[in-house]
Amino acid sequence: MATTSSSSSSSTTPPDSSSNFGIVIESNLSDSRLSELGIKSWPKWGCPPGNYTLKFDAEETCYLLRGKVKVIPKGSSEFVEFGAGDLVIIPKGLSCTWDVSVAVDKYYKFDSS
Repeated sequence: MATTSSSSSSSTTPPDSSSNFGIVIESNLSDSRLSELGIKSWPKWGCPPGNYTLKFDAEETCYLLRGKVKVIPKGSSEFVEFGAGDLVIIPKGLSCTWDVSVAVDKYYKFDSS
């Protein structure tokens, strides 16, 4: 007799993740997940509301403690939005504008490869 596995365990991305322009957003992280990532040992960065033109020379993973950001990739009219409590992975090579509507405080790290 064959056994089948639960369909929920075959999902490759958590149901609360989304991806757009290569940007991956993970929301509602558990304390154990935050601890596993070692986020509190990462450097911290913040900025006031405003528009910031950025180019990512390395992949960045960041965890927003506070803030609200709209990322508008260069040459696009579409955007990706994230905020406090979100873990965000921004791909290497992305040129974009960060439209910060609520001041940002975040932990971040760059991929060392």
